[in-house]
Amino acid sequence: MNTSRLKDLPAPRAIVRELDRFIVGQEKAKRAVAIALRNRWRRREASEPIRKEILPANILMIGPTGVGKTEIARRLARVARAPFLKVEASKYTEVGYVGRDVESMVRDLLEIGIGEVEKEIRAEAAAEAERRAEAKLLALLSAEEPAGRAAPPGVIAVDPSGIASPAEGTREEPLLDRLRAGALEERLVTIEIAEKGTPLFNLFAASGMGAVDADVQKTLERLVPKKTKRSRVRVREARRILVEEELESLVDRDRAVEEGKRRTEEAGIIFLDEIDKIVGSGRDHGPDVSREGVQRDLLPIVEGSQVQTKYGMVATDHILFIGAGAFHQARPSDLIPELQGRFPIRVELEALTAADFVRILKEPENSLVKQYSALVAAEGAELLFEEEAIDEIARLAETVNDRTENIGARRLHTLLSALLEKELFDLPDCAEKTIVVDAARVEERLGAIARDGDQSRFIL
Repeated sequence: MNTSRLKDLPAPRAIVRELDRFIVGQEKAKRAVAIALRNRWRRREASEPIRKEILPANILMIGPTGVGKTEIARRLARVARAPFLKVEASKYTEVGYVGRDVESMVRDLLEIGIGEVEKEIRAEAAAEAERRAEAKLLALLSAEEPAGRAAPPGVIAVDPSGIASPAEGTREEPLLDRLRAGALEERLVTIEIAEKGTPLFNLFAASGMGAVDADVQKTLERLVPKKTKRSRVRVREARRILVEEELESLVDRDRAVEEGKRRTEEAGIIFLDEIDKIVGSGRDHGPDVSREGVQRDLLPIVEGSQVQTKYGMVATDHILFIGAGAFHQARPSDLIPELQGRFPIRVELEALTAADFVRILKEPENSLVKQYSALVAAEGAELLFEEEAIDEIARLAETVNDRTENIGARRLHTLLSALLEKELFDLPDCAEKTIVVDAARVEERLGAIARDGDQSRFIL
């Protein structure tokens, strides 16, 4: 085993610390996902014979809405730097019904994986693309330079292709200097722009034939010749177009597809939200039949199977599935037995209290207090929350959640939106640039509404 490489990967404690930066509490869920992620890396370090046998331990997170289920999965994907897809299980239908089939989630995950690789390749090629675009721009400008400002004797013309880097002293230095200094941004040049059409394989996908083989796709692309048009644009716009064209030419599509497919199969994560919504009530007719059908269609994908995509077959054996649901009207044991067995790790997330809301408002790097402060700062103003105000907001959030529907930390969004509505509306025209939120203001704006069950149900 390559122990030096293993040491460079985040340990479970480090993963939990990263999750702590954005999510308050829910230690059991954080530990479970941290172990699951570390085990995937441990599997890669195992010997080849046993590596294929080590399957991911899928996780089922149970808890009310707004307690951090989705955020844990989303942040976990960032830590893992892995293709991540969040889907709502209730959006899928059994094969034969109108709607999306469950295999489409694997195709969507693959597209995300390929897109991430392409983004990395484009970042690596950015400097080269800009160099090539600059060379082409210089050639265009040289060709359109007025006769009286022709290149001095002994200066060799720039290669119009812009591919080869001119040797020292072969360019008209003043023109190059002006281009790099931005003095020519408003000058007009004539460039060839490729017209974008709708590829035939996209038309097939739109008609429901989502899995078009990659070879067929390339054949269809060759059948549709690319059209170009001559356009007169300013240098700044021409640079953007030329850089984009060069990036397209520098991206190795085959490499991106191959690497994206590998990452999807080996490290992909699918977050199945609202998985409790595909649990039937036990009746043998009506929508419950379709819900159980979705479970049965989902089963082979979670177990491990081959899914046809337009890039070829994708194996789902080592994709990590994280299911989540409130399970208010159903229980995990109401899932079909085969699917239950494919989610061996069960984690119950705790409902949030006023103390949790205080921490959520203050501690995370993306806390709501910091978000609203940033919005106010954009107007050149300052937003200050007193400790007593934060305590009162947290108390009201807990009260409204208890009296109406418990939507967890999402209740803080509605409270702060109602609390700061007047200030955010008046701020551009207000001379006062310091907004202090104290407990009295919270009580004045929100207290009566929170205590009135009918009003809070509709407003908060």
